[in-house]
Amino acid sequence: MTRMVPHPLLSLGLLAMWLLLNGPSLGHALLGGAIALVAGWALSALEPERLRLRRPGAMLRLFGIVGLDIIRSNIAVAGLILTRDRKGKRRSGFVKVSLRLRDPAALAVLSIIVTATPGTAWLEYDPETGVLLLHVFDLVSEEDWQHLIRDRYEALLLEVFP
Repeated sequence: MTRMVPHPLLSLGLLAMWLLLNGPSLGHALLGGAIALVAGWALSALEPERLRLRRPGAMLRLFGIVGLDIIRSNIAVAGLILTRDRKGKRRSGFVKVSLRLRDPAALAVLSIIVTATPGTAWLEYDPETGVLLLHVFDLVSEEDWQHLIRDRYEALLLEVFP
């Protein structure tokens, strides 16, 4: 059964969505079913290896820290946008951060954290050198951002992912 329908919930959901969008009929049920099966097979071909998490407690701490940082960053960015920068103090810039992370899953989580935080954008990562390039909306100090990424996020991700 798993070879024929490798992801039954996904296939069933896709078929249901197809029928909701196109109306229930035998032709649409057959076409939607075929598309749902092919999508399930394609997803099973792309399926990565299983993740092993070493310390789920560190992941919960990271989740809490990121949640608070996102709230604080939302407030800070809203304040910067709503108030005028009359003295020209606000400046955006680029920051290079050397990372020890090499695990693709951990890097993906870090990219989600950085991108979800208002005022920052993950621009580029060089896997050979391990250097991450960030864009920061209000760059006060490059060292502060390097410290934030390495000591606050990367350290916990190194605990979680082997």
